[in-house]
Amino acid sequence: MTPSRDDELIFLPLGGAGEIGMNLSCYGYGPPDARKWMVVDCGIFFGRETDTPGVDIIMPDIRFLLENRADLLGIVLTHAHEDHLGAVAYLWPHLKCPVYATPFTARILANKLEERGLAEQLRPRIVPLGSSVSLGPFGVKLVTITHSIPEPNVVIIRTPLGNVVHTGDWKLDPDPLIGEITNDAELCKLGDEGVLVLVCDSTNAHVSGETGSEADVRKSLHDLVGTLKGRVAVTAFASNLARLESIARAGRAHGREIVLVGRSMRQMVQAARDTGYLKGFPSTIEEEESVRLPPHRSLYLVAGSQGEARGALSRIAAGEHPMIAFGPGDAVIFSSRIIPGNELPIFALHNKLAALGVEILTEQDHFVHVSGHPAKEDLTQMYAWVRPRIAIPVHGEMRHMSEHARFAKTLGVAETLIAPNGNMVRLAPGPASIVDEAPSGRLHLDGQILVSEGDGFARARRSLGFAGFVGVTLIMDGKGRMAADPVLHMEGIPDQAREAIADAVSRVSNGKRRGGEELKEEVRRAARRAAQDAWGKKPIVRVETVEV
Repeated sequence: MTPSRDDELIFLPLGGAGEIGMNLSCYGYGPPDARKWMVVDCGIFFGRETDTPGVDIIMPDIRFLLENRADLLGIVLTHAHEDHLGAVAYLWPHLKCPVYATPFTARILANKLEERGLAEQLRPRIVPLGSSVSLGPFGVKLVTITHSIPEPNVVIIRTPLGNVVHTGDWKLDPDPLIGEITNDAELCKLGDEGVLVLVCDSTNAHVSGETGSEADVRKSLHDLVGTLKGRVAVTAFASNLARLESIARAGRAHGREIVLVGRSMRQMVQAARDTGYLKGFPSTIEEEESVRLPPHRSLYLVAGSQGEARGALSRIAAGEHPMIAFGPGDAVIFSSRIIPGNELPIFALHNKLAALGVEILTEQDHFVHVSGHPAKEDLTQMYAWVRPRIAIPVHGEMRHMSEHARFAKTLGVAETLIAPNGNMVRLAPGPASIVDEAPSGRLHLDGQILVSEGDGFARARRSLGFAGFVGVTLIMDGKGRMAADPVLHMEGIPDQAREAIADAVSRVSNGKRRGGEELKEEVRRAARRAAQDAWGKKPIVRVETVEV
């Protein structure tokens, strides 16, 4: 295919650039008025009660894709982590395009589609490992790499204006234990062919050295579990199947029965078995059976390593789990890292466990975790293989992407460019540059309703949590006079402020005769002023009138 004079190759991140999570990258090809699009990944971000109360799931705003839906050729998934595929089940009904994934990723996605009642509407198109797909002007090839989940893929996108390498999440692990090793020969071959741009994971751009291998963690976990005498729980990301297998083997080697605790643990292990992985995983017993065992005979694989409020480990720490309880002499191993932003809930979880007398073991004290993302030596090797003309860091906060861009320059990359979400980058022809902005932002799953971030539900709940609520009902007669004392309803207001608000409302409304809206606004302001004077905070105030 020969490019026309007006053809352009475009990169547009709508999620995952300037943040960790919620990955969604768009690639466009063609003239501005007739451009075809493909998407790599479609992930979620988890809400936090402090920022988005009542909102568990956050995903990219797809207004741009909806405006160009007729030209959207498909979504290609790099791997099965939530921040790369978790939004498909929520956003696909609006996009209705083909979705491509390797077998394990497709199996995990199928579970999510079934939960949303979409299993019959969307059947992922399964792409064998290492194979290719043609999407209009895009020639797409998946190249196996290593990460912390089976079947991670680098996506190679060939176009008439140049080749793109989109890494997804990755690291270089010579012995990943589960799955294949990195296909470095294919990446070197592509480097010889010529790579226009490398769009690359930045999570560990500040970390020197190599990331490390799962095989080394396996030995360390085996040794550590052997030193523990009471009940042992190990929490890790459920998707890290090699880690789960290492933990289970360590338990069995020291005479312990293995118990899977948490829905995500059970689902992930079952999906792995269904797709041919975890063939050497030890047999497990149910939670009910484990409580009858002596403490030194059980090892629990528990979901909830990031302090998730509804995670199994948080429920155990709070004494709310129906079967499992820990106490003095027991130990919990956190075989995971702290994802930036999760520090507070994780440390709160540590404190709850410590209050129970539980020993807490983390990567700060023991070799129980290796990251799934590239440190500087891994990045150096990737750039040596691929040799791109342009580097665009993604999958990281601004500090990660900035360091990645700086480091890429030291490796001899001609151009580096940082493009946060919503920035449209022209990759070719000409030098890489930001040429436009597209609608971008976040969507909140508020209960079962999908709303834009700016629609205010979470913001209103945050305000209610900070300063409470005052509801005032003014009872009026047909001539606009007060027919009875105002009725007040207050939530989250201290007694001193309650009295001041009640006095202010009565004083302003008593004996007055005027238009309803004017009176309502005067009462609202008086209530807020009284609260501010007595308490130092201004609550949300709603005033309604009732005519009798």
